[in-house]
Amino acid sequence: MTTPEDTLARLKALAVVPVIVLDDPDDAPTLARALSDGGLPLAEVTLRTAAGLEAIAQLARSDDLLVGAGTVLNPAQVDAAVAAGARFIVSPGLSAAVVERCRQHRVLALPGAVTATEVMAGLELGLTALKFFPAAASGGVAAIRALAGPFPDLALVPTGGVTLENLAAYLALPQVAAVGGSWMVPRPLLRARARDQLQALVQEAVAAARQARPNAARHAPEVEPFTTEAETLDFVDRQARRLLDPP
Repeated sequence: MTTPEDTLARLKALAVVPVIVLDDPDDAPTLARALSDGGLPLAEVTLRTAAGLEAIAQLARSDDLLVGAGTVLNPAQVDAAVAAGARFIVSPGLSAAVVERCRQHRVLALPGAVTATEVMAGLELGLTALKFFPAAASGGVAAIRALAGPFPDLALVPTGGVTLENLAAYLALPQVAAVGGSWMVPRPLLRARARDQLQALVQEAVAAARQARPNAARHAPEVEPFTTEAETLDFVDRQARRLLDPP
């Protein structure tokens, strides 16, 4: 049986997590072929639509695909997703009840966290990896490097605002296990069952990730980690103001 540690290791190896919204579960077979043939046998299917659970079940029938559920908000959804075949559970925020239910099912939990307080709460629950969400709106690469100081052993999966153009900057950070995004699985192409176009986007993402990992130092932006508490608090204050009063 696949353990949570095995699942996390595979996420790290693949480096990119496609975050998928399906409106029709019958679109799943086309998606499965595009992901597998494109070299990225991994799917996080969100539960934002009624098709989510059935799509997970269909994708989980593919032996080579690692399938997880996203936008999981409560233990009942964990039960349903695991029953459908999900091997990892992703949440937008940190819920102790969801984490505990994942532990009972022996599946990887990746709850969302962006602040030091949320990270510490996750560590107290025994987690070693978290989803950094929403990544871009919460400070992106600079924020992750700031968190790396007090939490050097934490693995993060930034999602939200990650694109083909900036994934290398994230993957250059040793704290980043993988990145999540939807740019290679756009909803209109999923609806159209445009297998060739989907596969081309997946292959492009895989190529970018492979290029980024061995050349991490060259791709890393020149952003210095915060060295004092005052610098960290100033950064957090600026990010809060930006969220409350966007330009």
